[in-house]
Amino acid sequence: MGDPAKACFNRLATLLASRQPTFGVIVTMPSVQVVQTLASAGVDWIIIDTEHSPIGLDAVHAMIAATAGTQLVPLVRLPWSHPWQAKTVLDLGAMGVVFPMICSAEQAHGAVRSVRYPPDGDRLWGPFYAPMRTGQSMAAYIASANQSVSAVVTIEHPDAIESIDQIMAVPGIDLAFIGPGDLAMALGIPGQFDHPTFKKAVADAEVGILKSKVALGGVARTPEQARQMLDRGYRAIVFGFDWMLLQQSASRFMEAARS
Repeated sequence: MGDPAKACFNRLATLLASRQPTFGVIVTMPSVQVVQTLASAGVDWIIIDTEHSPIGLDAVHAMIAATAGTQLVPLVRLPWSHPWQAKTVLDLGAMGVVFPMICSAEQAHGAVRSVRYPPDGDRLWGPFYAPMRTGQSMAAYIASANQSVSAVVTIEHPDAIESIDQIMAVPGIDLAFIGPGDLAMALGIPGQFDHPTFKKAVADAEVGILKSKVALGGVARTPEQARQMLDRGYRAIVFGFDWMLLQQSASRFMEAARS
């Protein structure tokens, strides 16, 4: 048996390692209640978004703490892919960091090293609150963190697709998301997800990720699209934003009631 102090505390990492499909939501509202609601719905993981939302560090900490005692795995998306930005959210208990706009192997390498303690990385000591989230002593958390904390890169620019083989060859990347919104924007066809240029870019990214050891993640707009993506090898599916799910539910009710 392995050392129990080094047991993986990240359910998402365990599911991805066993090649099971996982489903998550991007959370943009600084709300403990939203987190609790998604946990009760059986969602596997959330991405707490500090890139495009008003969520500050106080809210990040509260939202991570709200996942304790549930199956919900808290990931945090950074405002930009500066490795030093990963330090605080990890020490607050994030079980993975999502780095936006990774376009080169050099950037991916910096991202990976920022979430791992030496000698595997450059993460600095100071996990005052993370062990509380996982129910471990500080020593046990540090012993297991390198194999438990997920390094997640986002492929959302043509430059990233051109360098996809080199990026995916960087050791230590656990999950790579294809980000459709920024990819379409960078291609000059914002929102045109059925455009041939967009579809080719996504297909090229899929090929590069699937032939590597990195799990493939993406965004599905419908359950049918999610099933198709799973059939193609995706293992992590974003099925919405918190605001979008709320808006769609309210709109369907209002439309049905008024008709």
